[in-house]
Amino acid sequence: MKKQKINGTIRVIIAISAIALFAVNYLPIWQIDLDAPQYPEGLELYIYASKLAGNVDIINGLNHYIGMKTLHTEDFIEFKVLPYLISLFSLLILITAITGSRKMLYTVFILFVIFGIVAMVDFWKWEYDYGHNLDPHAAIKVPGMAYQPPLIGFKQLLNFGAYSIPASGGWIFIGTGVVLLACSGLEFRKQKKNKLSSSAALAVAFFSLFAFSSCESGPQPVKAGIDQCAYCKMGISDLRFPCEVITQKGKLYKFDDIHCMLEFVNSPEWDKNNVKNYYLTDFSQPGQWLPAENALLLKSEELKSPMGGNIAAFSNEAGIKAAMKTFNGEQVTWKDLIL
Repeated sequence: MKKQKINGTIRVIIAISAIALFAVNYLPIWQIDLDAPQYPEGLELYIYASKLAGNVDIINGLNHYIGMKTLHTEDFIEFKVLPYLISLFSLLILITAITGSRKMLYTVFILFVIFGIVAMVDFWKWEYDYGHNLDPHAAIKVPGMAYQPPLIGFKQLLNFGAYSIPASGGWIFIGTGVVLLACSGLEFRKQKKNKLSSSAALAVAFFSLFAFSSCESGPQPVKAGIDQCAYCKMGISDLRFPCEVITQKGKLYKFDDIHCMLEFVNSPEWDKNNVKNYYLTDFSQPGQWLPAENALLLKSEELKSPMGGNIAAFSNEAGIKAAMKTFNGEQVTWKDLIL
């Protein structure tokens, strides 16, 4: 039965993933970020395997006014069970690495996928109950309004923008699943005597465990008539002028023109050190993003941008010179604007 043993290098990678998975017990698995004008730095809710953390008290205070349940760790049985389940899977994965059993690898992978699916279904159910079961005697009532946070991604809830994304522990959890998938696939193909570049497959598996925890977000497309400006709260309609800010934590803010973006980041409540990147739309190619520091900028009152910023961005000299034939103005620099 020796031929049924897992490759030694793969066993090492599986063992590392087991240790990483156990660390998820001490890291935030999921985070929900809330952004609103009255909270320029945002509110954060972190979900660990055994507790809630972040701005829980402030969020509970807001929930009280709109009739949502307040959040308390002791109200969730999941926080009592989840650490044991994560530890159990960590142990099973480690045993798989030690024994080198292919059959156990396949079994643990399937069980781990089922565990992940059940966990997400349970999370969605909690979010649904949390956003729909409202106190009818709440101080603020909006007929027909529900406040269910998004399972993943962004959703507008009244004047709050809610972002729901995996936190560091969640990315490690996902990465562990990818490692198990890659290792199972590699071993299965080997078992079927198909040729496979093991070095490439192992590199993908090993890298996947850590790559997910450092995913970076870039600028996102603007949906005309749907997306709102983070500063003035008006709908974004003219796709020649939108701007975006991405913070050090990966939060993204959209603006209808450069005026609103500058007003937002220059407000007393905002710290410019929180900003990682500024992006401007290429006036000549709406939908194409330019890093603000690389853009060529034309300031002209004739541009008539949505909020009076009247500044257009271009990617090259030909574009800005062509525009200056139509719009009488002057060329300015990003450095001058952001000071």
